[in-house]
Amino acid sequence: MRCSSIFAMSILFATSAVAQINESSSLPEIEFSQLSQRDPNPLGEKALAIHPEQWKHAETEHFIYHFVHSYAATPVSVEAEFHYRVIAKELERDQPAGDVKSHIYIFERPEEWQQFQVFGNLEPWSGGIHSAGSLFVQRNPAYKFSNNLLGHEIVHLVLHRFYADGIPCWLNEGFAQFISKDAHASYERARGYISKPHSDAIAPQDLIPLSVLTAATRPFSDRVHIFYDESERLVRFLAATDKPAFLALLDALARHQPFESALPRSYPGKFANTASLEEKFRDYASKDFGTSLQQASNE
Repeated sequence: MRCSSIFAMSILFATSAVAQINESSSLPEIEFSQLSQRDPNPLGEKALAIHPEQWKHAETEHFIYHFVHSYAATPVSVEAEFHYRVIAKELERDQPAGDVKSHIYIFERPEEWQQFQVFGNLEPWSGGIHSAGSLFVQRNPAYKFSNNLLGHEIVHLVLHRFYADGIPCWLNEGFAQFISKDAHASYERARGYISKPHSDAIAPQDLIPLSVLTAATRPFSDRVHIFYDESERLVRFLAATDKPAFLALLDALARHQPFESALPRSYPGKFANTASLEEKFRDYASKDFGTSLQQASNE
C-alpha cells in the first residue's frame, strides 16, 4: 500500500523536526512592526485585541506566529513547518508563486479562547479553527497534547495556500485527517514513542451515501464523527488505489468540477461512476469494524 510510503517519508521529516526542537531553546521573538507580512484576516485583529499587551510575535519560513510565551509557540512552529513539508511532498507541488505566510494565533488561557470563540462565532467544542488562511488554536501549556488536532488544522492552512479557491468539504476534512494522523504517528515515533497511524472503520449501516457526503458543504451536526471518519477513509482509499489519479481528482475538484464527472476522468478503467466507487469503498470503509483489531488501533 502506498500509504506506508507517506509514513516512512514523514518519519524522516519528523526526525529532523524533533532534532530541531531539541537544538533550539525557543522561537526568536521579533517586534510586530518588523513582521514581513500583516494578516488581512479581520479575525486576526480581534484575536490581538484580547489583552493586546500580552502578545509576542515571530516567524519561520512559511508561517508567522502570535503567542504569549515562546515555550508554547516553539513546538507549534516546529510542528507547523514539519507538516508543511509533509503536505507539499504528498501533493507533489512546489511552493505556490506569490505565496504568503500563514498566520497562527496561539491562545493559552481557556477563558481567552472562550472569549475568542464568541468573537469568531465558533462551535463551543472547537479547539482550533482555520479561517481565510489564518489559524487560531488553543494550546494550554499545562496539558500534554497527544492527538492530531494541531496537525489537522495546519493541513487546512496549507491546503488553503495550494488551493486558494477551495476544495469540497469532505476532501478538505478527509485529507486533513489522513495526513495529520500519519504525520502525528511519525512525529511521536521520532520522539521515541510507540505510535502507528490508524483509520477508524465505520459500521456499514452508518455509512453516509457518497452522493450525500460529496455534496455536503459542512459536516453534519448530528453525524460529525461519522462525517470525519468516512471522509478520511475515502481519501485514504482513493490515494491508496492510485496516487496520480487522486492528485488529478484533487486538482479537478479544486477547479469546482462536479465529482460525478471528475471521478471517471481521473480514474479511467477503475471507477466508471460514483456507484462503482461506492460498491468498492463500502467494504473498505467498514473493514475491521467492531473487531479487536480496530479496538487495539484506537487504544
